Amino acid sequence: MKSNLFKMSLLATTVAVALAGCSVDLDLSDDEDDKEQPQQQTVTLEFAELAVPLTDAAQKAVRASTEVTINGELQSINYHTLMETYYKDEITGEQFGISKDYQDEVIKFEDGSPYTCTGADEAVGSGLDHNSILQRNGKIYMVSQFECNIGSLYVQQLQQDQMGKLSPVAGTLEFISQKEEFGGWIHCAGQTTPWQSHLGSEEYEPSGDLTVGTDNSTGDGYFDAVAPYWGGDMNMANPYYYGWTPEVHINDDGEAVYSKHYSMGRFAHELAYVMPDNKTVYLSDDGTNGGFFMFIADEATDLSAGTLYAVKWNQTSAEGAGAADLTWVNLGHASNADIRPYVAAKPHLSEIFEIQQADENNACSEGFTAINTSAGLECVKLLDITKDGKVDAMDEMVASRLETRRFAGYKGATTEFRKEEGISYNAKDGKLYLAMSEVARGMEDNSSNDAGSNNDIRVSKNACGAVYELAVGEDSNIGSSYVAKNISSLVEGIPASYEEGSDYAGNSCDVTSIASPDNVTYLADSNSLIIGEDTSAHINNMIWNYDLDKGTLTRIFTTPVDAETTSPFWHKDINGFGYLTAVTQHPFGDSSKSEVGYVGPFKFNSAK
Repeated sequence: MKSNLFKMSLLATTVAVALAGCSVDLDLSDDEDDKEQPQQQTVTLEFAELAVPLTDAAQKAVRASTEVTINGELQSINYHTLMETYYKDEITGEQFGISKDYQDEVIKFEDGSPYTCTGADEAVGSGLDHNSILQRNGKIYMVSQFECNIGSLYVQQLQQDQMGKLSPVAGTLEFISQKEEFGGWIHCAGQTTPWQSHLGSEEYEPSGDLTVGTDNSTGDGYFDAVAPYWGGDMNMANPYYYGWTPEVHINDDGEAVYSKHYSMGRFAHELAYVMPDNKTVYLSDDGTNGGFFMFIADEATDLSAGTLYAVKWNQTSAEGAGAADLTWVNLGHASNADIRPYVAAKPHLSEIFEIQQADENNACSEGFTAINTSAGLECVKLLDITKDGKVDAMDEMVASRLETRRFAGYKGATTEFRKEEGISYNAKDGKLYLAMSEVARGMEDNSSNDAGSNNDIRVSKNACGAVYELAVGEDSNIGSSYVAKNISSLVEGIPASYEEGSDYAGNSCDVTSIASPDNVTYLADSNSLIIGEDTSAHINNMIWNYDLDKGTLTRIFTTPVDAETTSPFWHKDINGFGYLTAVTQHPFGDSSKSEVGYVGPFKFNSAK
């Protein structure tokens, strides 16, 4: 099929520099400070568009745009595999994706085979997810995280040839221990921070009311899947060990340094996204009846202490996926050092909130507050967590981090979002982007998920999801120039029904638009927003370019059948080349591997 081309304008270097005949340096950053720029020229970029995969061969392949034109000059690009699960470094002996226990010993199944997070074997989880490419010490590192209940992290050095191609450096694959912070859990989306660290996530936090019985089980198979990490003893585990934001730095000696940020709250972390001030961080909560959170760190580039906020949706329109003005509910200040001792004490939900059932009118007894979160309708009362004889600010601090979503509802914030996913920021226009994989349940007006809640969000269901645009600006009370002020629907999926026998039969969302948007990444100083899917409504998951000026979508990447498109992320400038990373996660459903690769390399220093 003949390729169509889409166009997007990119802002590059100064007009003065361009007129002097110097190289054009396109800013593709999702991973560096956005600095005030002088007047800039517009650079035109064109990609070849992919057709919907229809043949068996196309549906089983990783496909990407192979041509890009920059300022009229044609470049060849392609998809390149970097690493696959099961890859073994013969020098270090490490195997990519192997999970280890609380003593950093390889976990093995009864047949002696290793517990590997591929999304295909007995290990519970989806497989490889986000990968951060970091530039430190004059070298290139890749930190990879795995979305299994025993969540693993690995670091690998990469080498770059003269043409920009990246590949693993033999003898550098290393497992990153998480044992000092109770192990890892369902690492989902992530970000390369502006200070070149890997900021990860722990999704779908286990319920705090789980108790281990005499059979060494809580009865919750999802949480009990961590038993191999603890040598099979669930009494060593605790739900509050999980649901946090991990970070990995590469120190001056090239060593991976791991931490968990208890300061940033505990919920179903999809993504923590750092804004250009290196202090403001947006946090998405994946699931049903979740919140949307903002963290303001005390110090730039240090996320160990700060103030947490939860959003309040004040609806202004029910059209499409809706629009609202936003206010922020202060959940208080805390540090990692404040919260970690309470985590280590292995608490139970009953020590944080007293919970009762609502009456037949969804009302609560005096002294209790009605909330509706991922746990459903509850009547809650905050308890004396610190055991000092009174319920005070200290108890609120602990509850705000251990039970962040419940505490947000308790304070009146909105806990009605459904499948809240990726985040990215457009510094040129002061716009934040937030993907909602499905607009449903608590987001619908007067749904069963609104019982006892504020019913703040009142829109119609869209199973194909939407991407929202949020305007950000200064808020002197909060102390940030990057506070989201309002939100509106930007682009929505379109439910569709294709007749049997049609080329597109089997797709329940229109193949010309997004379905279940997941990770998003903005190409800095441009009009281009990249949108990746995690859907069963398209036969093949796709990555799209959304032209912010024209409001048009262009298909630029497709995965094999059943594979999610995790981790699309722009890396602006790695020694003069740009890269769009992408992961094909659990292809074919029962495949034995996931893989990370990139589209590119893009050469953005071509002389004009």
